[in-house]
Amino acid sequence: MLSFDLISAVVRRHPVVRSIGRVESISSILVTVTGLSDVASIGDQVTFGGEEDLHGEIASVSAKTVQVIVDGDPRALRIGQFVRHLGAFTLSPDESWLGRVIDGSGTQMDFGGRLVAGTAEIGLDIPPPSATARKPLGARLSTGYALFNTMLPIVRGQRLGLFSGSGVGKSSLLAAFARDVQADVVVIALIGERGREVNHFVERVLGKKGLSRSVVVASTSDQSALSRRRAAFTAMAVAEYFRSLGRHVLLLLDSITRLAEAHREITTVSGEAAALRGQPASLVPLLAGFAERAGPGTKEQGDITAVFTVLVSGSDMEEPVADTLRGLLDGHVVLSREIAERGRFPAVDILKSVSRSLPDAATDDENALITYARATLGTYEESEIMVRSGLYQAGSNPELDRAIAAYPRIDEFASALENDIPQSFEKLRLCFGEDSQSIVPRR
Repeated sequence: MLSFDLISAVVRRHPVVRSIGRVESISSILVTVTGLSDVASIGDQVTFGGEEDLHGEIASVSAKTVQVIVDGDPRALRIGQFVRHLGAFTLSPDESWLGRVIDGSGTQMDFGGRLVAGTAEIGLDIPPPSATARKPLGARLSTGYALFNTMLPIVRGQRLGLFSGSGVGKSSLLAAFARDVQADVVVIALIGERGREVNHFVERVLGKKGLSRSVVVASTSDQSALSRRRAAFTAMAVAEYFRSLGRHVLLLLDSITRLAEAHREITTVSGEAAALRGQPASLVPLLAGFAERAGPGTKEQGDITAVFTVLVSGSDMEEPVADTLRGLLDGHVVLSREIAERGRFPAVDILKSVSRSLPDAATDDENALITYARATLGTYEESEIMVRSGLYQAGSNPELDRAIAAYPRIDEFASALENDIPQSFEKLRLCFGEDSQSIVPRR
């Protein structure tokens, strides 16, 4: 039986009166509309004629006209056609959304029955919690991988980036996090993915158990830039909703690079000048504002632990999206094509990866072990070419000898599955054999 609050919410979402404008000119996906200047704001939604499935978003407002970006195929539009003003886009998440697959508009994509809207309406541009009211980063999380339990820890409320080129395994690693990282709720945003991959991820990767605690927000590569950008912000809004209920939310977004690409398409049509090696100047505030919304909540709220994949074109870590996000996030994990090609998964380049939750996330003894492991890897990689070419004579450098002996064990450790954090550190200690006692004595 429907509650009074739910009925009231439905009525509020369907006002009796709507402002009407008319199409004045059509240019590609940019449409000029008259009659809405006195009620419209940038970002407001409109529909064209009686076609509920052809929407648009207001990109600019002048004294007599507004510019609308069409979210779909504009070929059906005609001069003089009615345009209905819908106002700002809102979303009404609900607990019943767990286990469901939706698009960026909050419309169900699965066959799980009618999606129930909640009683509260929220926008997609919610400001983050006050910086002074937020909690600090929380406890270390078990991830299912010994490497991320030790040398690259993820803590509650952290925001982490997975940086890699295409086909190096970032989506697979993200899927493993969806299954194994400790969280109350998982919100997964699949932005610009191929259609078959969405179904594969839901049915084969997550499975019934993983999906039961998840909300999947998907916008496939064939959908408009507006849909792709909106899906990312919808996922963030859903995560914020559950955080407001006191839940610990794991937000996984694949990929934030496609959010940036969608934003560039939209701003190009809107007439914004390119900067930052072809990226619009508004890209940096967009990414900064988006990333800042994740993280710890206030004392009364839960936390959002976020992992964003970053598609690095040509392994160029200096390109604008990757470079900007490295400075915004609480750590970055770099996946290497060379490591992937020799069959080690996850293909993490440990020395190029950083978790800014350290050293606070580990004890003094654990930090000593992590530091020694990194130093050992650094020693080996400095002389790797000489070692592999046979030019190094064993016994010439005792420190390098120890690194050569430990390297294969560290490489194997990097792909080890382990849920228990203390046991993960024990596995890392064993990589150094008899030398482990000289690093940190057992207590």
